[in-house]
Amino acid sequence: MRKIDAYIFKKYLGTFFFAISMLILVVIIFDLSENIDSFLKHNAPWQRVLVDYYVMSIPYYINLFIHLFAFIAVVFFTSKMAARTEIIAILSSGISFRRFLYPYLMAAVSIALMSLYFGNFLIPKTNEVRRKFKDEYMEKLSQSAGRNVHVQIGKDEFVYVESFNIMKQYGYKFSWEKYDGNALRYKVLADVLYHDTVALNSWRIDPYAVRTLDGAEESLLKGRNLDTLLNLYPTDLYMMKEDFEEMNYFELRDHILSMKAKGSEGVKAYQVEMHQRMSAPAAVIILSLIGAALSSRKVRGGTGMHLGIGITIAFSYILFMQVSKSFAISGSLSPALAAWIPNIIFCLLGLYLLKKAPK
Repeated sequence: MRKIDAYIFKKYLGTFFFAISMLILVVIIFDLSENIDSFLKHNAPWQRVLVDYYVMSIPYYINLFIHLFAFIAVVFFTSKMAARTEIIAILSSGISFRRFLYPYLMAAVSIALMSLYFGNFLIPKTNEVRRKFKDEYMEKLSQSAGRNVHVQIGKDEFVYVESFNIMKQYGYKFSWEKYDGNALRYKVLADVLYHDTVALNSWRIDPYAVRTLDGAEESLLKGRNLDTLLNLYPTDLYMMKEDFEEMNYFELRDHILSMKAKGSEGVKAYQVEMHQRMSAPAAVIILSLIGAALSSRKVRGGTGMHLGIGITIAFSYILFMQVSKSFAISGSLSPALAAWIPNIIFCLLGLYLLKKAPK
């Protein structure tokens, strides 16, 4: 790495971390002013407010704004370099514009790797603590799925529960049916379904009636307190608001496969989340190169002009991302395409700006 590479690399990272730190401070102040009544109302200990909520929120806020502030950081310090004719001097010394982008790419890849680790591994861990605090002192994240809950737990297996008590972990009016094509082969009925804490998929039913059909033959067995294992989890019977926030990449992937196998609704929201965790780090690199190409030319208006155009582009990216996400969740667009289409569009924009950049 040459001295000029180290200079640009430090400028990029220094500006980025300073800007993101100021943003987090502002976000925390606004969040505190908005939620202080809730903290006081629920008698939340201030040590837990500070550590469990705000400290654990820092990685989340960093990753939420990471591509936006990486872009703004590039635009800010590069436009200042252009205004001081530093870029003209660098290019006049014989360094190509492509070679000039080398430290930008190195810094962007470093931030992208940080975003990849944060989004897929660190934030799910910190979210476990943060969401537990929110559930206790701010808002209930778990809520009933309503009455008459139907869940597919296998290819030809279906479970019905009239209602489920989240706190006590039991349901009323349970039935479990197995089919062979369109023919019913096995059916279990029970008044009450209890979740056994021995295992996540361990249940007890009481009283029960088991009906088995094999062609013309039929048998019926009745009894009390039957322990059984089902491909059914308590979370299948109630809704946890954005529970994917607590899942790392591999847990999220396995959860999606499980939801698909059960035929569960709402799987697209989880798929979009998984693909966005991979596309967001790539956006850091794309937006960084766009920022460098955009602000490397010396223009009238200087930094202000570059920042204005840069912020417009950054918010356009966010708008594209939200619109494509909505289309994916509604089923109009595939989750993978929804997560990557903003990157594809802005990659084409970046290539155009790089072609027009000063050489």
